[in-house]
Amino acid sequence: MTRHPMFGIFLALFGALAISPDTLLMRWSEMSGAQMVMWRGLLMGGAMWLTSITLRRRHLKRDLRALASGAGLVLVACHFSNMTLFAVGIAAAPVSVVLFSVSTVPVFAALLSRLLLRENTHWSTWLAIAAVLSGIGLAVFGPAPASVGGNSIYGALAGLGVALSLSTTFVTIRRNPHLPILLAVGSGAGLAGLSALLWTGGAAVTGGQIWAIALAGGVVLPISFMSLSFASRYTSASNVSLLMLLETILGPIWVWWGTGEAPSRAMLAGGAIVIGSLALYLWHAGHRQSVLRRSQSAAPEHL
Repeated sequence: MTRHPMFGIFLALFGALAISPDTLLMRWSEMSGAQMVMWRGLLMGGAMWLTSITLRRRHLKRDLRALASGAGLVLVACHFSNMTLFAVGIAAAPVSVVLFSVSTVPVFAALLSRLLLRENTHWSTWLAIAAVLSGIGLAVFGPAPASVGGNSIYGALAGLGVALSLSTTFVTIRRNPHLPILLAVGSGAGLAGLSALLWTGGAAVTGGQIWAIALAGGVVLPISFMSLSFASRYTSASNVSLLMLLETILGPIWVWWGTGEAPSRAMLAGGAIVIGSLALYLWHAGHRQSVLRRSQSAAPEHL
């Protein structure tokens, strides 16, 4: 079925908004990194597999063969590392440092798209990336009313690893649209959760606020990652990764609402830059695609 050219962009926007309260729920859980990996991985993996079996049970054998291919295993590895690094980074470092590092996804995605897909990245995407990153830098590194202790270098490295994993995921799906996204994401997440369970030995399974991590792993993550991954089939990887930057701004707002910690002026200013840049980018992308459709529809008349 033919989709509207903006379908992929709006699907990615929905996914980015859905994942925005994730870090708040992680903080509310009061769990260690290994605990969060275990709960989030097992819950998300189970939800993805259940959804895939329900929706595509007639194609399960074909999907499993595709999952065992080289590209399928790349997706599994990406979501294994993404699930592990993000939770461990959030547990060990300031959230702002991890989120800022994750926000480099569009840079990785644009470079990978250019190298692997030979896609031309429009100048407006590069301009939007520069504007959004500057806004995020102001938001997360400006003066804050309170700070969270931790190892910033460790958090930055973990966030960069997540960014590379996510961008590789989007580019791989763009290059191989036949891949079983739900099975790949679920397998990677589930393996990460199982590994964390074996690592902890199950001793700390019931520690912390289970309801918060269950909501994150069983609802927020499946919905958001399904939306973001499917969006990669209908729009470029750089577009998906650019919209994911909304989490970096909306995350502190959720924390403000959930914990009473008000964002600083720098956060508000950075958020304004990010939201404004994304709004302009979306308008410009829609305008370009509208012009392209009109030119393509008019072309046969001149033959």
